[in-house]
Amino acid sequence: MLKKSFKDVCYKDLNSFVYGKSLYPVKTKNGLEIGGGVVLPELNFTLPTMEVSQETMPKVLTQYTEIMEDACKRAHELKALGYIAEIEMLPPATYNPKWGVEIVKVVREVIDKYESNYGLKGSIRLTPVDIREDQKSPHMWRGEYWDAIMELFEEGAKAGSDFLSIESIGGKDIHDEAIMYCDIKKALFGLGVLGAKDMTKLWTKIVSIADKTNTIAAGDTACGFANTAMVLADKGYVPKVFSAIIRVMSAVRSLIAFEAGAQGPDKDCGYEGVYIKAITGCPISMEGKTSAVAHLSPVGNIAAALADVWSNESVQNIKLLGGMAPTVSMEQLIYDCRLMNLAAERGHSQLMRDLLADSDSKYDPQAYVLRPDIVLNISKEIVKEEGHFLRTKRAALATIKELKEGLAAGKVIIENREVPWLDRVEQQLNAIGDDENAFIKEMIQECAIITKFDPKKYDL
Repeated sequence: MLKKSFKDVCYKDLNSFVYGKSLYPVKTKNGLEIGGGVVLPELNFTLPTMEVSQETMPKVLTQYTEIMEDACKRAHELKALGYIAEIEMLPPATYNPKWGVEIVKVVREVIDKYESNYGLKGSIRLTPVDIREDQKSPHMWRGEYWDAIMELFEEGAKAGSDFLSIESIGGKDIHDEAIMYCDIKKALFGLGVLGAKDMTKLWTKIVSIADKTNTIAAGDTACGFANTAMVLADKGYVPKVFSAIIRVMSAVRSLIAFEAGAQGPDKDCGYEGVYIKAITGCPISMEGKTSAVAHLSPVGNIAAALADVWSNESVQNIKLLGGMAPTVSMEQLIYDCRLMNLAAERGHSQLMRDLLADSDSKYDPQAYVLRPDIVLNISKEIVKEEGHFLRTKRAALATIKELKEGLAAGKVIIENREVPWLDRVEQQLNAIGDDENAFIKEMIQECAIITKFDPKKYDL
């Protein structure tokens, strides 16, 4: 049973909708506040190419220790105001939760040392990988894969994690094909039905673990949906307008974590977080130009316009000319945060926000839908609907409307070959009825040929 129902946006005034400040900040046990007035860096890091096994675990733990030692040293030298360290667990450390817990422990040890010695406050975001994508997974909400994820959440929280997050994959079995063929009907099924069902079950459980362990259920990300579309659009495989529509649709399924009781900051690679912030008032983590170490994007600056936490996405622990890559990323993040915070301190947060937004929003529809004014406009439309299915459909239609109006006003550049896609997708959406049960029945039959999809795993 979901705890909250958001029927209106939290921000009534565009002037108060800025980076670094949320209506409902969160605070960790050591007093680090997120969304309370400053932007903090979030360092996301992973191992270099190496085997992760019982035999190599000592080397794995040494890698994580060295990453944090070097990054914390640089953060101290640059007088960082605080930071989040995100541990995106590799599959072996989620299949084997005890390995993941050991990783949390060594990272926590370094963080605590730097706080004790220098007053540098840090926190951990624990992000297990969603191994339920494994074809051997018997069900989305039970079985050994589900159990392993939940064990890692609970024991990892006890070992020193502050924030619990995941890149969940419910509905991805359908949505991958939806992106490949630009099939908005399947996208609606994957996000608005399957993804919504999964988010409800998953985040009800994660929130209960957070409550039990005195940690913070932070939020999800539609990375496997919207970022997949964005990367393919960047390569020219799918229209950018289609990717932009998917981005906004994904906000509805990510919102469900907050309906279940998540508090933020939501996860960095969820660019849909700007919609979460508009509707819930909770803090968000975002990534942009500094995430080029992981993937390219058309939203390098605008992604920071509303960020409460600024992330680099994920970087391997490899040697660069300037130093180890995670340390380099930490420095870049700190300098970005320093500039945004100084602008806010001098009363120019709105100007800084608008410069960040305006520098990107015209050049790509995927950036345009992240504009603070557009985000508020579409968010107001989303919350008018009841139910995740209808909200996801409304999100798509509202996005198309904003893109059409932006194009007509010369506010966004859309390639001529992509313009017809706006009418095409709109017509397909309008042909879909509002009866969710009828839609589900129809889609189960239509998707029967997709070998990755098993409706029984979703209790359908």
